[in-house]
Amino acid sequence: MLTPEEYLAFVQRALDGMIRIVEELGDDLANTVPAIPGANSPYATLHHCLGVMEYWGGHLVSGRPSTRDRESEFTAAGTVTGLVARTRDAQSTLAEDLRRADPRAELPVQPPASFLGPDFELTVGGTFLHIYEELAQHHGQMEVAADLLSPR
Repeated sequence: MLTPEEYLAFVQRALDGMIRIVEELGDDLANTVPAIPGANSPYATLHHCLGVMEYWGGHLVSGRPSTRDRESEFTAAGTVTGLVARTRDAQSTLAEDLRRADPRAELPVQPPASFLGPDFELTVGGTFLHIYEELAQHHGQMEVAADLLSPR
């Protein structure tokens, strides 16, 4: 079975990769939407990942209040420096949430279907797996976006 340390190492790799992308692109390109249908800017994609971590880990697992506005995450813009700082904070918070969690426990509240999670009831461990699924998926999308925005 996966240990918390192993899980967090994979989360860190995904987040470090996303941070590297926005830092290499800089403020202007990180906030640019690639010219492909349905794309999001790298900034907005990482911002969305922070919303995923806050909602799924912070709210559903740890019970903190959430004021998440999922739709607005995809149009977010700002400075890379601020986004990186928020990402590091979110990473630390997720690590604490994981360390306090019982992976076999049921979630006290299941997420709404509109949040596009799995279509079955999740345990706490399944919720953390979904967080990693989102991070890995969006890291790949950011790699493609970066390739389209800037010849590296």
